[in-house]
Amino acid sequence: MDKQDNQSTCPWTDLDPSGEGLVVHDFLTTRLSALMSALRRQLTMPYASEFDLSVSEWRILSLVAHAGTLPFSKLVVQSTSDKALVSRTIRLLQNRNLIEIGPESESTRKRIACSITPEGQALYDKVIVIARRRQAEIICSLTREERETLFTAVTKLQRVLEE
Repeated sequence: MDKQDNQSTCPWTDLDPSGEGLVVHDFLTTRLSALMSALRRQLTMPYASEFDLSVSEWRILSLVAHAGTLPFSKLVVQSTSDKALVSRTIRLLQNRNLIEIGPESESTRKRIACSITPEGQALYDKVIVIARRRQAEIICSLTREERETLFTAVTKLQRVLEE
């Protein structure tokens, strides 16, 4: 496919700032949502379920394992989930002895923090090897240039949306 063909198939190439002519199917939110669903279904769910974890449980477990200890408020932000889902998920992980919940500090007993347990770390160590491999497989389906472009574009959009 040459550059001209690529431009004619990309509805964003000559996009007017008003969005005139842009159909819902080509909205960035629609495309990314569909991509996220496919990635979750085809990449994350198989390895998470292999270890009897939901996608939410894996996400929370991996964030806590990476940090060692993570305050609940930061866990909510980093997980990009709502407080209720994070709260339910940490209770499930606590019931399985994969994480511990305690006060964030002596002076802030009302605020909680989550810490990885030895059992949680052992499970994380098994799952992360598979997770990294599966992520690398899909990322490497793109050329080096495509990977760099995608990473740069996603990073830029995150920055724009955080302003």
